[in-house]
Amino acid sequence: MLFSTTNNIEGKKIVEYCGIVTGEAIMGANVVRDIFATITDIVGGRSGAYEEKLKEAREICFREMEQEAYRIGANAVIGIDIDYEVIREGMLMVSTTGTAVRIE
Repeated sequence: MLFSTTNNIEGKKIVEYCGIVTGEAIMGANVVRDIFATITDIVGGRSGAYEEKLKEAREICFREMEQEAYRIGANAVIGIDIDYEVIREGMLMVSTTGTAVRIE
């Protein structure tokens, strides 16, 4: 399965637009992780715990899109949009949307 944020894949011909596919993941961050992230925010630097959760959520979203695209006969997803949101304290949401296509 090919994924692209662009509306086409260079060198490939789109032969069919199969439909819109999505993926969603909501991840909770535990209290200990929140405390360490707060300390990191105070002293500066990156929060590896939250970065790992975002990566995990993004991977879930792409797996969901891939499964849905296969189900409807696609072999690529183009025009992918990735959104990140904080739903509430300690709850992270990642959502992806794209157009499933069949390419030659």
